[in-house]
Amino acid sequence: MVTCIREADLDDRAGLERIETSADTLLIDRFAATNWPAAASGEERASMPGFILIACETEGGPAIGFAHVIELEDVAHLEQLAVLPEHGHRGHGRALVAAAIDEAARRGHHALTLRTYAEVPWNAPFYRSCGFRESEPETAFHRRLVAVEADLELDQYGPRLRMTVQVPLSQA
Repeated sequence: MVTCIREADLDDRAGLERIETSADTLLIDRFAATNWPAAASGEERASMPGFILIACETEGGPAIGFAHVIELEDVAHLEQLAVLPEHGHRGHGRALVAAAIDEAARRGHHALTLRTYAEVPWNAPFYRSCGFRESEPETAFHRRLVAVEADLELDQYGPRLRMTVQVPLSQA
């Protein structure tokens, strides 16, 4: 399956929340979660510094997934990766991650970070297969993310960790 990746535009914003909410059902079902945090609206995501990439199965087709990267304090952080479950296991998430790494490099970043569940197969093990490695939250930005996750009680569903992929020097 060929994945078309493009930058999000104004028309995509309304669908981001629906895609994330649908993708979150996989975690909600896995954890039998009764108090899962609501997905951010597309407007909220678009108001943050950074970029949003959209995955489509065909050129000009509807959005089936997205990657949202926040750029803050000289950090590029993959805030969210979501693909509609009915389009899962076709390489769209991997294509989005690769495109996010490339765009972060194009924007001058030397690494891309994320936070995820350590033991969920489509979380840390998937990101490891994309080149990410476990790392410590050494910046104020990353420590704030840990605090936000604690406030949301996300660790009740299993250990969370920070991961980083280095952008190849040839891309930076």
